[in-house]
Amino acid sequence: MRVRYKLWLEDDEHVFGEGLFELLQEIERMGSINQAARKLKMSYRQAWGQVKKAEGRLGEKLIYTRVGGETGGGAELTPAGKWFLQRFRQFKHEAGEAIEAAFQRYFG
Repeated sequence: MRVRYKLWLEDDEHVFGEGLFELLQEIERMGSINQAARKLKMSYRQAWGQVKKAEGRLGEKLIYTRVGGETGGGAELTPAGKWFLQRFRQFKHEAGEAIEAAFQRYFG
């Protein structure tokens, strides 16, 4: 038996969760919304929609985009995007350790 859980942040509405966390990680790694979406098996439109919805709810821009052309387009995280990604990563790690410890205490 093992414990499973999902984490997200909300302020009356879902603001930031594991799906957006994974998307931002891939955008940071690949430098492209399209490639990140493809890797996560979602459409570009869905990925872009998640980012825009989160930006609206957070009041912060999470990614910068560059229009394609000869040099190609791309995307990169803003300082706020990097901050949320780093903080959520740390939060997820610490919460996971606490949940696992509680699980072991009660069911281990």
